[in-house]
Amino acid sequence: MARSRPSYGPPMRRGTLLHKAGFVLRHPERVPTHLRRAARDAWLRARHRDHVSYYRAVMASDAARSPESAVGGHDGEEIWLRIGRMQFDYLRAHGLTPQDRMLDIGCGNLRAGWRFIEYLEPGNYYGVDISPDILVAAKRTLVRYGLQDRLPHLAVTRDLTFDFLPAGHFTVVQAHSVFSHSPPEVIEECFAHVGRVLAPGGRFDFTFDRTTGREHHVLREDFYYRTETLAALAERHGLTAEFMSDWEQLPHRQSKMRLTHATSAGVEAGEEGAGRR
Repeated sequence: MARSRPSYGPPMRRGTLLHKAGFVLRHPERVPTHLRRAARDAWLRARHRDHVSYYRAVMASDAARSPESAVGGHDGEEIWLRIGRMQFDYLRAHGLTPQDRMLDIGCGNLRAGWRFIEYLEPGNYYGVDISPDILVAAKRTLVRYGLQDRLPHLAVTRDLTFDFLPAGHFTVVQAHSVFSHSPPEVIEECFAHVGRVLAPGGRFDFTFDRTTGREHHVLREDFYYRTETLAALAERHGLTAEFMSDWEQLPHRQSKMRLTHATSAGVEAGEEGAGRR
């Protein structure tokens, strides 16, 4: 596992009394907001028993106030643009080309998506999200940047089975700030099916909230996982996991992993070995 960045390493377990007490002492002005969120989430959980329906309602509530805030842009457009640029620059540095066919899971209001749409060949971007409300905001982003002629695909989905998408089609798949809001069964559903739509030699990058202690959640909205847990889960579904240590140097509180077909990883390793002989 890579060395943690000093200011963005794995957080203390947020569900502990020690963390809560410290938070109140450091940020008393944020307590009313937290209590309102807790009350709202309790109400939504009572009305929506499964996680996808519940989180879709959360997104509808957040998007009604601000689409940017709903996808993490609480600090304004500058942060929205910076995080989108960070995602784009990272994949470009890792070999993204205009010919790649990209699936953007949890595309939101196209914080990074508009840059990918602009860069990729027309029709090569496919964004999916569970929230119809946030996809309406995504369409406004397309208009804002004049990207209608790039012919992006935007689709609402209820699950992560990807059963409506073609097999072996996508060379690049990403899920940014999706698993940080997903319980284990949602992540496993994605791992069980993403391999079918991933092209040979393709890669699936995702971010997650990393902990080195006990795995936990906060209000069933924010989930914290150990790296080895997700790697083992991927392996069970025929995927090889790589912890992306270079992402740790960037100013982002989540960590990143990359999944590839286990057979592809073996072939690449064999080719590298042959080149060294």
